[in-house]
Amino acid sequence: MHTCPVGRAVSLRVQLLVLQVAIVLLVVSAAGGVASALQQRQLRDAYLDRMTAVALSVARLPAIIDAFDDDDPAATIQPIAEVIREASDVTYVVVTNDEGVRYSHPEPDRIGEPVSTDPSVPLSGQVWTGTQTGTLGESWRVKVPVFGPDGEVIGTASVGILESELADDLADDLGWLLAALSVAAALGVVCAAFVTRMVRRRIFRLEPGQIAALLETRDAMLHGISEGVVALDREGNVVLVNDEAQRLLGLGATADVVGRPARDVLDPQVLALVPDGTPAPGPGTPGPGIDDGGTLVLAGERVLLARADRARVEGRAVGTVLVLRDHTELHALLRDLDGARGLTDALRAQSHEFANKLHVVSGLLELGRSDEAVAFIERAGHGGLLTASGTAPGVHSPEIAALLLVKATTTRERGALLEVDPGAHLAAPCTPDEDALHGDVLTVLGNLVDNAVEAAGQGGRVRVHVTDGGTDDRSGEGASRSVRVVVEDDGPGIPARARALVFSAGYTTKAGPQGRGIGLALVHRVVARRGGSVRVTASDLGGARVTALLPRPGTSRAVTAARPAAAAPAPGAAR
Repeated sequence: MHTCPVGRAVSLRVQLLVLQVAIVLLVVSAAGGVASALQQRQLRDAYLDRMTAVALSVARLPAIIDAFDDDDPAATIQPIAEVIREASDVTYVVVTNDEGVRYSHPEPDRIGEPVSTDPSVPLSGQVWTGTQTGTLGESWRVKVPVFGPDGEVIGTASVGILESELADDLADDLGWLLAALSVAAALGVVCAAFVTRMVRRRIFRLEPGQIAALLETRDAMLHGISEGVVALDREGNVVLVNDEAQRLLGLGATADVVGRPARDVLDPQVLALVPDGTPAPGPGTPGPGIDDGGTLVLAGERVLLARADRARVEGRAVGTVLVLRDHTELHALLRDLDGARGLTDALRAQSHEFANKLHVVSGLLELGRSDEAVAFIERAGHGGLLTASGTAPGVHSPEIAALLLVKATTTRERGALLEVDPGAHLAAPCTPDEDALHGDVLTVLGNLVDNAVEAAGQGGRVRVHVTDGGTDDRSGEGASRSVRVVVEDDGPGIPARARALVFSAGYTTKAGPQGRGIGLALVHRVVARRGGSVRVTASDLGGARVTALLPRPGTSRAVTAARPAAAAPAPGAAR
């Protein structure tokens, strides 16, 4: 398991702070670089517009154009150029003739000298813009042609500003920018420290190694325990499912479940423990159920003991935790235990009865009435109900025949009568698929008989008919390819309005402790899994008649086509 090295690794707080400060400084520096580049571009564009306007105004000024014909053009042009230079705040305004000889210059001594840069572009009648190094130094300049009255080029007008002056202006503007960026960086560092502190509080001041160790421990515990655990958030979405819960609920991979609404994942009876997807009341308080251990619910074909507890963190409700335990095997064992107890009572009663018969035989023999003793033995039969082979002679499946024999005995001891239709027929299973089918028949038959015996009560009567279609022609073509189970009783029956509800999980027509409403639901789900059908009708005995069709392997489609119209519409539970 992962452990955190103590005293060697840099703490998470320092790592977060350094990383955030580095990000802040990087972003501020990048923003400053972009801003300064934009500022420089805007400054140069502004000076270019100014210099172009000044150069064009000088070149088109009538006084300057007329001065080109004077004997001393510089006497007129130099004062005008200087006034314009000072007014427009440029470094120089230079006017030359068509040979490049200066008529104006900021340094009067250079008037009359040829320009130090190439004037060919403006003398050709075009405007030139760029950076050149002249007598005053490197400058950003614009050169335009000066046209005479006849439209010919008679000279040039050049306006420029030193690159050093542009740099000084940019530095003045960048001062404010740098100040703003410095304030932003300082605020970023302060915010980074605050965020670091907040994150540390949110993770309970744990280091990454400790968090990893906790997660590994949590996973090992959740996926190693024998109970199923499902965690829901406050919105009712699944946030955690362990392996046992996936198995018990028949869910797919964890990635397909986590994040989905609980109503799309959980069985309705399980979801009912968490009304409307909100946490159940009270920390550690179970939902309504058997004692304090939870509630018996049906999920798929499994009987589960489930409870919902509110999950709290520092006193705040953050969701709901469902704890599930597999009660299927225990449920079956308890039912078998009841049967074993009943069988024991029956054996004890028959033992007394057999002892009484032996006393009668012994007495007759002592009296010398051997013929009457023989007749008494013949009337007594061959050992009573437990050894009688006539209970279900047509049922050759050992498990189902044994179930019918035991149910007949326990029913008799409860003061009722269980009859197996003489036409019952069920061949012994020959393949693994048929063996699995007979296992489902055992589940269906056991639950239906238990329900019927309880409904009939003392002095009641229950009738059972089981057939695989081999000797039964009453079931129709679809049923001839299915195992047909019919159980009816002379009890109070099930009202017509309730027949569509008795298969609903948790529904019951009987008063009693929690945990009812499972038998018929389990029957319906087992039958539905095989593509069969189950329905409730009235019995000619006066009570209810439940008919279940379980298709043989490979015949579910045919059986579905022949399914009775009154098949139960929804999963459900015992009446």
